[in-house]
Amino acid sequence: MAHSNDRASTSHADIPEDNDYIMSSDDSGQVFTPPPHIAARFSRPSGLRRRSSAASSRRNSLSSTQSHHSQRSHRSYHGPQSNHIAQHLRRASIIESRKARLADRAIHAEQVRLRAAAVKAAPRASNSEGRALAAQQARDKYLAQVAASCAEEVRRAKKIAGEMKEKREADLRKREEDMEEKLAEAERRRAEYQRNGKKPRTMSTPRLDPLTPKASAPSYEKSVRYIQTIWRIRQRRLHVQEFLQLGLSVEGVRDTTFESVTALLSQERVLNSASKILRLCGVPICDDGTIGDTSTVRKFLSAFLILGHPAHVFSNNGDQEQDVMTKSKDLLVSFERIVSNLGPSNQYKPSQSLKQVLSDTYRSFVSALSAWTARDSTIMVSTMVAQYVELEMIWRKIKEESEEVVKEEYRKGIRDNQINIFAKIRRLAGPEKAKNMIAQAVRVAFRASAKKPLGDIRPRTAVSTSHSPAVPSSEFPAAIEEKLEAFSSNDTSLHMKHADRVSSITKPPSLLPDNRVLVHELAIDKRYRIDPSETIEAGNRRAIVRSMFDTMKADIEDGNGSQWTLLMANTIRTKLTLHLSSKSPLRTPILETLDETLIKRELEHGSFSYERFFSFINAVLPQMCSPARDAEVKALADDESADYVSRMARLMHIIDLMTVDHTNFSIASSAPVLIKEASGYERRRFASDLDKGIISLERTETWWRTAKEKVAAEASRRNPEDVNHPGNRLTLEKIYMQGLTDLAISTVDLVATELPETLSLDEKRIKRMRADTLQMVGVGAILLTAKNLLKRDVRTQWKAAAAAVASILIEVHDSSIEDCVNRILSILASAQTIPPNLAPTLSAMVLRVATQVHSKIVTDPVMRLLFQRLKSHIFLRLSATSASDRVRLASNASESLASSGLPEFVNRVGGLVDELGRVGSVDRDAHGEWYDSIAQKIGRE
Repeated sequence: MAHSNDRASTSHADIPEDNDYIMSSDDSGQVFTPPPHIAARFSRPSGLRRRSSAASSRRNSLSSTQSHHSQRSHRSYHGPQSNHIAQHLRRASIIESRKARLADRAIHAEQVRLRAAAVKAAPRASNSEGRALAAQQARDKYLAQVAASCAEEVRRAKKIAGEMKEKREADLRKREEDMEEKLAEAERRRAEYQRNGKKPRTMSTPRLDPLTPKASAPSYEKSVRYIQTIWRIRQRRLHVQEFLQLGLSVEGVRDTTFESVTALLSQERVLNSASKILRLCGVPICDDGTIGDTSTVRKFLSAFLILGHPAHVFSNNGDQEQDVMTKSKDLLVSFERIVSNLGPSNQYKPSQSLKQVLSDTYRSFVSALSAWTARDSTIMVSTMVAQYVELEMIWRKIKEESEEVVKEEYRKGIRDNQINIFAKIRRLAGPEKAKNMIAQAVRVAFRASAKKPLGDIRPRTAVSTSHSPAVPSSEFPAAIEEKLEAFSSNDTSLHMKHADRVSSITKPPSLLPDNRVLVHELAIDKRYRIDPSETIEAGNRRAIVRSMFDTMKADIEDGNGSQWTLLMANTIRTKLTLHLSSKSPLRTPILETLDETLIKRELEHGSFSYERFFSFINAVLPQMCSPARDAEVKALADDESADYVSRMARLMHIIDLMTVDHTNFSIASSAPVLIKEASGYERRRFASDLDKGIISLERTETWWRTAKEKVAAEASRRNPEDVNHPGNRLTLEKIYMQGLTDLAISTVDLVATELPETLSLDEKRIKRMRADTLQMVGVGAILLTAKNLLKRDVRTQWKAAAAAVASILIEVHDSSIEDCVNRILSILASAQTIPPNLAPTLSAMVLRVATQVHSKIVTDPVMRLLFQRLKSHIFLRLSATSASDRVRLASNASESLASSGLPEFVNRVGGLVDELGRVGSVDRDAHGEWYDSIAQKIGRE
């Protein structure tokens, strides 16, 4: 058996497999390579071979590799068993890869579940409670609205039901009256038939029973009552038809012009028809039942005008205006409801409930209208009083400074305007109140414009003399002209020798300006006087004087006071004798007592007495000074302290004041002559400076060219069609006033290159005008914003608040902006009640205005708007050529500035316009020929 198995295995092993048979025919192992064209068909490019996509792929798995290797390597050796093992390994690999993928999926699912559970368990940062509360509030608000609308519907339904009930009752009463009338008519016929007796047999009606009682005839009173009822119904019907024929309605009034509606409502037939229909509707016309008093009718008809043209009626859109419009609407709705219900069914007679509703709404409307009219009339009265005062101030200046021809030209226009304004004020405020208001306003304006010093400043030793018109410098003492020069030029005297220092410091400073400046200022203002605050109290001079007396005190304490005493005595003697004539009885005592040799000898021997010196001075000064300085002289005499340096400083201050008084007296005495020669003198001085090459006209030419370009651009904008109208022509007057307005009315600092040479003497004045402009614009912007936020009329004058805010804005350069803002807000809060929700807005506006006033860079829209309005107003008044135009613009200035948002600055703007006008007049009189030459030169270009 074993032998047979060995033989079988041997024989089986000796049998070659198919692969061996095919690949080789012998045991040598020789490989035959096919031809290239056949090998190309079985070969694959390496780039097209597919890459493995995953580590779990069966092709890359170990089992697959082993299976493939077994197929290639052991196919000829193992046969079917090797195929079975490969399949088993492949199946196991597939199962393992699937298990791995399922495990990965299970892990991923568990992670997702854990994350979801964590998110679900985490506390949610949501505003569910806030949303629920907001939803509850919205639901409550909606329910309240629904309840209100339902209540309104219920009320309206009840009202309609009541009206229907009253209508049914009226119909029932009418039917009952008709039935009674028919029954009465039948009874009358029956009685008449009975009175006529038996009728003939031919008649179809049956014979009446003779026993039936006869009906009585209607009484006279009943007949009269019936006739009157019919007549009244007819009259009511005619009244309703007459009013409806007028066609008055809000829509019709809105579609008609304001002037046409005003003319229609003022007609007599409209007033009569409205009074009849109002009496029919239960509105009382007046107490006696007549229509003589048409105030009620006019107030009722004004409701149509208010709703049809609110922009023409109201100048503001505040709370009172809205209340008046609401009450007007309620009144007309009630009235139209009554008129629509009038008809034959109710005998053209409204129900009592509708009449009551109309009466109530009318009373509410009249109350709101009266409140608004009272406030508006107050504003109008204050505005018209300001107009009257402005005209009075203009007439006062013209009467004092102009010739008779100019006075006559202005007198009629000013008086006519004042009469019209006074008549309007009387109509609104009453005769007595109008007189008192105008008189008080004129007194306040005159007091504010007057430049009177405290007391009489005429020196007791002054004598009125006439001075020559040229005012040469020789007429003024050299000591007065050199006063400030000496002090300012010796500021470094502390490094000099003692005697040089003392002699240089004690030179008297000059109080008199340059002759050209003096003449120029007198030409602009004939009441011009030197202000002590600009000379004696000037900051530079005050510091120099203080340093001088400090040095004097230190030297006296060191025992070196003799030089100071001697030179102070000489200075006082010189200053006192300057104002005394050679025949004055005080001149000799002063020269003898304050003699330099005498005082020097006393100082050398030590017999000089300050008490004796001040006793003599205290006896002399009251005889020389003006009455206005008596209080200061008495205070000096009462000072008996041992601090002689302080007493000497007070004495020098009083003597400086006396010098200013004497100088002002000399200016006042010479003013009439100086004013007549002002233009010629200034013209000669200007021509002399031009000839010497000190100045040129370069800046003046640039200034004129800029003004001309601006006027031409404005004319082109106003006249795009190039119509040759006189108002659009480029006149020299208009160009000059445009340049002057641009130069003076500005919010930035004046640059030296902007100032023309012809206006160099007005540099200080122009800087002051620019500062005033910036201040007015800043105050106006703050008050205008406050009025708009508080729903106040912009025409209302807050003069006290404006003055307080202006004084704070002046100090904005010296204090912190935050402090100024807090002070301004406190002023506004004390003047007006400011709600808390408006305080931040107002505070931000005040801070913005204060910052821009401090930096002088205006970017706020409100400030820029007010600045443009103010500048246009001033230019319009300056460019007026005729007297009638000037008077008209001056009379309308209050209303114009009030509507522009600057009602508090009417007088201030009027003074600014007047001063600019006088500056322009003096400048053109002195430099007119140079302006003409510049205009011709630019015109040729």
